[in-house]
Amino acid sequence: MSKLFQIFKVNETEFQNNGKEIQEPQSQDFEELLIGISGQVEHFIDFKTTHIEAPFVSFITKGKVHRVTPKIKDGSCEIWRIQFKSEFIPESTFQLYSLYHGKANVKLNNGDCFKRFEIVCEMMFEEANQENPSYAIIKQLLSLLFTIIEHERKKLDKSKVAFQKTQNIAFGNFLNILEENFHKPLSVDFYADKLAMSTRNLNLICQDILEQSVSEIIDTRKLIEAKNLLISTEKNITEIAYDLGYNENSYFSNVFKKKSGQSPTEFRNEMRKLLSS
Repeated sequence: MSKLFQIFKVNETEFQNNGKEIQEPQSQDFEELLIGISGQVEHFIDFKTTHIEAPFVSFITKGKVHRVTPKIKDGSCEIWRIQFKSEFIPESTFQLYSLYHGKANVKLNNGDCFKRFEIVCEMMFEEANQENPSYAIIKQLLSLLFTIIEHERKKLDKSKVAFQKTQNIAFGNFLNILEENFHKPLSVDFYADKLAMSTRNLNLICQDILEQSVSEIIDTRKLIEAKNLLISTEKNITEIAYDLGYNENSYFSNVFKKKSGQSPTEFRNEMRKLLSS
C-alpha cells in the first residue's frame, strides 16, 4: 500500500474482486482495522481460525500472517476496511500492538455504541474522498475510533482483566517507557533496568509478542517517528537524526534505508507527491 491512509466499505463480492480474499494466509505492510456491520468472517490469524459474526472489530498489525474470508449471513455482508501506515498515528501504533496481541477479533454488542463506530467511519470516508482531504482530521477521527473501541473492549473484558498474562503487562509497560524515551540514545539495559528484569527476559517477551528483539523494536519506533517528521515537518535530515538520538546523520540514513528500502530524502519526496496528488 503506497497511501498513508485509506478507507472503504466492501461486501463479499467486492472483497473477492479486490483480491483481498485470498487462498493462502499472507502478511501485509500496513495496519488494518475491520469493522463488521453485517454478515460474518472466517479469520485465520495467530495460527488459528475464528468465526465471528457482526457486529465486530478486528485489528491486524503490520506483518501479521492472516486470511479474511467474508461470508453472507441473513442475506448481507458489509465490512468497513481501514488501512493505514504505522507512521500515520505513530503515538498510538505500538500501544495497539499490545492491546490486540493474541486477541485480534472483538465481538461487540449491537446498539448505540456500535452506531457511533459507523458514524465515525462515515465521517472518515467523507473526508478521505474530498478533493483535498485533511489528514489531520482523519487522524483525529481514527484515534477517536480506537478510543471508543477500547472503551467497549474494556467493558467486555472486565471480568478477565485480573487474569492478564504477566508478559503482556510487562510488554505494555515496556511500550510506555519506550514512548517516553525512544528519542534518546539509550541502551536495552536501560529498559530492562526500568522493568526490573534481565535483558534476556525482556528480549524473550518481545520476541514472543512481536517477533522482534528489543533493539529492533526501538529502531522500529524511531523509524516510525522519523517518517512522521519527514512527512509533517520541514526539518532537514540532520535535525531529524538529532531529534531521534542519532549522533551521526550518515548512520541514521543507513538505518532508515536498510529498514524502509529508501533514503530519508527519497521517502519524503515520494510522500509529498502522494499527499499533493
